[in-house]
Amino acid sequence: MSELRNTAQGLIVLQGNRMEDLRDLTLQWLGRQPLHPLARTLFLVQSNGIAQWLKTSLAERGGEPGYGVCLGTDVALPARFQWQAYRSVIEAVEGPGRVPTTSPYDKSRLRWRLMRLLPEALDNPLFAPLARYLRDDDEQRKHYQLAERLADLFDQYQVYRADWLNAWEAGDDILTLAGNRQLPVPEEQRWQPALWRMIGADLGQEQAHSHRGAVHRRFIAAAKELTERPDTLPPRIVIFGISSLPRQTLEVLASLAGISEVVLCLLNPCRFYWGEIIETQEVLRRYARQQRRKGMPAELHHSPEQLHLHAHPLLAAWGKQGRDYLQLLSEHDNTDVAAMSALLDQSVDLFLPPPTDTLLGQLQDDILHLRPLAETRELWPALTLERDASIRFHCCHSPQRELEVLHDQLLAAFAEDTTLEPRDIMVMVPDINDYAPYIEAVFGQFAPGEPRHLPYHVADQQQRHREPMLVALETLLALPRMRFRASEILDLLDIPPLRERFGLSESDLPTLQRWIREANIRWGLDAAQRSELGLPMHDELHTWRFGLERMLMGYAVGEASETGNDWNDIVPYDEVAGLDAALVGPLYRLLLTLSQWRQRLNEPKTATEWDQALSALLADTLAPTTGAEEALLGRVQAALEAWQEEITSAGINITLPLAVVRESWLGRIDEPQLSQSFLMGRITFATLMPMRAIPFRHVVLLGMNDSAYPRRAELLDFDLMGMQGHYRAGDRSRRDDDRYLFLEALLSARERLTISWCGRSPQDNSDQPPSVLVGQLRDHLGHGWRLSGQPAHAERTAGEHEEMAAALLAALTTEHPLQPFGADYFRAASALFTYADEWQGLHQNDGEADRAAAESQALPDWAPEGPVTLTHLTGLLRDPISALFQQRLATTMRDDDLLTEDDGR
Repeated sequence: MSELRNTAQGLIVLQGNRMEDLRDLTLQWLGRQPLHPLARTLFLVQSNGIAQWLKTSLAERGGEPGYGVCLGTDVALPARFQWQAYRSVIEAVEGPGRVPTTSPYDKSRLRWRLMRLLPEALDNPLFAPLARYLRDDDEQRKHYQLAERLADLFDQYQVYRADWLNAWEAGDDILTLAGNRQLPVPEEQRWQPALWRMIGADLGQEQAHSHRGAVHRRFIAAAKELTERPDTLPPRIVIFGISSLPRQTLEVLASLAGISEVVLCLLNPCRFYWGEIIETQEVLRRYARQQRRKGMPAELHHSPEQLHLHAHPLLAAWGKQGRDYLQLLSEHDNTDVAAMSALLDQSVDLFLPPPTDTLLGQLQDDILHLRPLAETRELWPALTLERDASIRFHCCHSPQRELEVLHDQLLAAFAEDTTLEPRDIMVMVPDINDYAPYIEAVFGQFAPGEPRHLPYHVADQQQRHREPMLVALETLLALPRMRFRASEILDLLDIPPLRERFGLSESDLPTLQRWIREANIRWGLDAAQRSELGLPMHDELHTWRFGLERMLMGYAVGEASETGNDWNDIVPYDEVAGLDAALVGPLYRLLLTLSQWRQRLNEPKTATEWDQALSALLADTLAPTTGAEEALLGRVQAALEAWQEEITSAGINITLPLAVVRESWLGRIDEPQLSQSFLMGRITFATLMPMRAIPFRHVVLLGMNDSAYPRRAELLDFDLMGMQGHYRAGDRSRRDDDRYLFLEALLSARERLTISWCGRSPQDNSDQPPSVLVGQLRDHLGHGWRLSGQPAHAERTAGEHEEMAAALLAALTTEHPLQPFGADYFRAASALFTYADEWQGLHQNDGEADRAAAESQALPDWAPEGPVTLTHLTGLLRDPISALFQQRLATTMRDDDLLTEDDGR
């Protein structure tokens, strides 16, 4: 053990309203309190974005805080560190080996144990609701999905309702609610305590009490006995910028604060107490730290029961998660503000007002000072929007149009401000996977060096649907259900690692495509495979076997005989000749390999057998051609090994069908990692996630539609925490999280905040409402500010008030046309603009006369370029309109009813 040299005992909380100021204060603290040169500092963060930003800040130098290099630091997620802290402290007191390296109740392992236990439990009448759900589940997908959701729910119980689990273990099927009220578990949910006891019995006496709730109790008791820090614990722990932590985690950090230096850096949007109504002097005392600040309104200090009358409307609407966290944190905040401020030569509560010369800065300042709407109206001058573009709204018809509008807006911003760099811009959406194709289509169409090129990076995107190798792997894992369409095989041949494995190159594809088309291959491996889909056994026409036999016969004998029936009813395809004939071999080997693996994958196996089979599948079908593909294949193999290990370590030896294996294995590949790239020096596109409040000069929110944000969490009927009256402070709620994320995004913008949504239907142009959060923001702006030339709020009538609020919002909002070539973009008096100059020619003023003439004149007499064929005449009689477009205007009208190459008999 190491003796601790602590400068302060207890949990140290540093607060600030701006992330960069909080970072500077943290770096100053680290500089004033140096550790031993070989000692390491652990940073606990919530996301890879904040981790990379913090590491960069530690290393920066030359006008910026930092030490020139980032060494001696580790970064971890709180939950992972928490279990390591349990092991270190408990084993220091009770002895080694007293806590497993990984909890058997970890949800990644628990789901497999539940999958094995559920069939055994269904005979019990208590489990009748589950039995009804799981009937008719031959592929066991329902079993797996239910096991996964139950594992996640029990994981949440371990963190937020450990007291329930402790009671259930003791045989008491009760729920403890706020105020220590106890209720019996509802009759229809009594299977949950029974299932929890089944898990404990299955694990055995040694491991039954190794869930987080039980281990947490042992940790708290052991931490009280420690007088020295175990070597396995870091001497300094810094929790940076995490907007919410469970009570259980805060208790762990508070316990460690007696043996390690624990510094919690909190982004707090308001310098005053902004929680719910204070009802007692005891609660008021807990918030004395906030209430004693100089400059706080007297009403807040002397009349706590009137506190809600002075709350900022947006903090009240969006800040529930933050309020709960502040309440929990106040129970453990032992910071000696005066002593810490003296040590740092400045306040440890660093609340600095933003510049207030723009609407965005005024709004942020209102939140900082808990300013009610009445004071806002009196304080800020009228807006001159020609000089203030700090907050803007854009209403579009589709995500594609949102990206096209954003591209134009960013080009204008770079032209207006030469100091603006791509890394200064953050674009966030509810789900980056929904927007990634549009981002690539709009921003990816311009090559570096072109005037409209903007460098960008898409973060948080799922790799399964983006990386060609993973797309191929997903297709291979669907072989038992595949119809083996010609297009499916050609799509596989488009994947470089698969082509490499079978000795083909990209230049071979046109020849193979032509052969497959002309040999009339449509779908199906052979008659046997088709028969499994309900077709006659003898039907082999247009299958791969049919086509390959034609190719090989054509290579062997050349042209077909006059009757076409000489070679066992096989009509040779005689285009396979010369050096190109060698391509038939790799194509045949590919189809043979796919056929063999189709059979092997269709058989259920144990986890160990699947590990061996899938490793062989990777070796048989994929050969990386680049370093990036090699690294990705390594990740895929590592995910397979980890998947197999988590099942076998749980002592599970059941056979698993392919559907379950595919879902669980590929799901691991997309799990977020702290090592994933985020800040790349380019415009960053990302999903709105916790602690994305890194400061950026420009923050853009896209997709803020009513149905998309706040995102709707899938509520489970059997989640006892979500039942009416069961809420506790600190409980997670997806919608509350999203509200607080929206607040953090607003506060992280330094110069400009742009919000966009699909406010018009592309079908009928009808109004589509924005997110309720956008609506609340717009209402607040409309009722708190005024345009230049409008009278003050106190001088308006009720009717004028609504009318002028609407005028302000209309001035802040831009309505965009349905198409990027809309005429409004090219009118001289229009406020709309676009850099898409390729459409300029459609709207030139000098073309008006030509267009008018074109509309009034008939087409000239038709002079065919060649002889009129029977096809021309037939097309004219069948579809005169299409014939007119094709023969006179050289335009082909697409016919969606035509058969595709995959369509066969």
